[in-house]
Amino acid sequence: MKEEKVKTIKMEETKKLVGAIKTHGRIFEGKIVKKFPKRVMIILERMIYVKKYERYAKSRTKIHARVPESLENELKVGDYIRVQECRPLSKIIHFLVIEKLKSGEEKLENNK
Repeated sequence: MKEEKVKTIKMEETKKLVGAIKTHGRIFEGKIVKKFPKRVMIILERMIYVKKYERYAKSRTKIHARVPESLENELKVGDYIRVQECRPLSKIIHFLVIEKLKSGEEKLENNK
């Protein structure tokens, strides 16, 4: 029962951040590469098997995500965030920032 309560609280917090836009579908995590007014861009790298050459190749995908007003001042380039799919908000924006996982400064401090 306690686990169910935690999940519902988390969903309510997410709804507060997101507002009227409902999220569904896939969830991705990535590092912010560029920041624009009201949106950010993250890059996802993955390995794809190329059957012809019997090898793996790296593939990159750019994802543009809408930033809620409550998170707008908190996010910076280099931060790790979680984004979730939503309805198309514009020509390139199909994702919404749900939460900030780590700041870019934390990762630099850990490497030293």
